[in-house]
Amino acid sequence: MTDYAERVHEYYDAVDADRIDDLLDLFADDVVYDRPGQPPIEGKAELEAFYREGRPLEDGSHTVHDVLVDGSRAAVRGTFSGVQDGEDVEFGFADVHVFEDGRIAERYTYTDRDTV
Repeated sequence: MTDYAERVHEYYDAVDADRIDDLLDLFADDVVYDRPGQPPIEGKAELEAFYREGRPLEDGSHTVHDVLVDGSRAAVRGTFSGVQDGEDVEFGFADVHVFEDGRIAERYTYTDRDTV
């Protein structure tokens, strides 16, 4: 059985190190990613475009405080510190990752900011 807690840690490590190819390998081809204040990202091509060109957060890192796994779902609570729109930011987040066949098929992000 896949260790979903380990997989979500791999995700945050890849994001923080800007390893986009490694990050994309964690997701299903038909992934759906919902985040605050934005339309959903649908499919791996849109996800790649987001991480390569459209992500408003940069020069940052995630600190994961908790990962709770229930079946094929992993809930994560943490903090992000970095830059958004040229300004230093730090905020809390909660993400839910839904796995299918060992890959992230759905992802939901919640933050205490209007958009990320």
